[in-house]
Amino acid sequence: MPSTEPPSVPPANVLPKVAAVKVADGERLGSVHLRGNTLTVRSRRPAREGLPPALYVHGLGGSSQNWSALMPLLDGVVHSEAVDLPGFGDSPPPDDGDYSITGHARAVVRYLDASGRGPVHLFGNSLGGAVVTRVAAARPDLVRTLTLVSPALPEIRVQRTALPTGLLALPGVVRLFNRLTREWTAEQRVRGVTALCYGDPGRVSEEGFRNAVEEMERRLRLPYFWDAMARSARGIVNAYTLGGQHALWRQAERVLAPTLLVYGGRDQLVGYRMAQRAARAFRDSRLVTLPDAGHVAMMEYPETVATAFREFLADTADTAAAADAVGSTRKPAGGDRTDGAVDSEPANQTTGG
Repeated sequence: MPSTEPPSVPPANVLPKVAAVKVADGERLGSVHLRGNTLTVRSRRPAREGLPPALYVHGLGGSSQNWSALMPLLDGVVHSEAVDLPGFGDSPPPDDGDYSITGHARAVVRYLDASGRGPVHLFGNSLGGAVVTRVAAARPDLVRTLTLVSPALPEIRVQRTALPTGLLALPGVVRLFNRLTREWTAEQRVRGVTALCYGDPGRVSEEGFRNAVEEMERRLRLPYFWDAMARSARGIVNAYTLGGQHALWRQAERVLAPTLLVYGGRDQLVGYRMAQRAARAFRDSRLVTLPDAGHVAMMEYPETVATAFREFLADTADTAAAADAVGSTRKPAGGDRTDGAVDSEPANQTTGG
C-alpha cells in the first residue's frame, strides 16, 4: 500500500533559497545554530540598556512576523525577540523531523539556554501558547511572566470552524487539500486565512494584506511548508490526547510565573468559553477578553494587548522581582541537562517519524 505521509524533504543545508523575508522598520533578523535546529530570530534594538528580555512564539502557519505589530509598542518596556519555530518563517525544518509540542518547546528552551537571555517575558499565540506553557512548566527558571494569546490548550468540544485545521493532522489530507486548491492564488489563500483568524478582516490594511500575499507566495515555494503544517497540526492533536503529568492542562497548573491570558470573543479556532477554565488553571493569572477580536489579537488589536501587558507588568512587578531572585539561584532539573522535562514526553507525542 503506498504511503499517505507527506513526502520527505531534503536536508536543511541543501534547501533552495527563496525570496527574502520582510523585515519591518527597526527590526533585524539573525540565525542561531543550535543542537538539532537552526532558528531565525527577529529582534528590535532596545530603547535603552537594561530592559528585561522578552521572547515571542507564533502559532501554526505563522512566523515571527506575527508579532511585528506588537513589539514596537513595547520598545520602552522590554527588549523584544521573536523566534521562527522550526519549519516556519525563515527557520529550516528540525534535523529530527519532530514537530510535536515538545519538539517545538525543546527548540525554545535550547535557544534560551544558548542565548543566556532567561528569565524572559514569554509570549505565545495559539500553537505557540501551548509550546510556551510547556516551557514555563518544565523550566520555571527561564520565565519571568507568561502571556498567552488564544493558547491552543485542549478542548472537549472543538468549534466547527476549527475542524478543518485539525484535519490537516490526518495522513493524506494535505495531499488531498493540495489537489483541491491547486488553482487557488496566494491572494485567495490569504483572504481565507484572514477570514478565519481575524474577528474583523477589514482591520487588515492594504499594505498588510500585500505583505501577507508576498509571504504566502514565498512559503508556497518552500518544499517543506505543507509537511511542517501537517506534522505540527498532528503535534497539537496528539498533545490534546495526552494524560497524566504531560497533559497540557496539568502543566498549566504547574506554571509558577504570573500569567496574562488574552482571549478573543470572535475566535474561530480557540473557544472563547475556554477563557474561564484557563483563568482557573494558571495559579497566578489575569484574564483579558476582547469581544471583537479573533484568534490573533496581537495583530488585530496590538495597542490593546500592549496596554494590557504594561498594566499586567506593573501589577506583577514585585512578583517578577522575587522570581528573578529565586531564578538566579535555581538550577535546571536533571543536573547538566538543559532541556529539563521537555525531553521526557511519551513516544506518541513525537510526530517526526
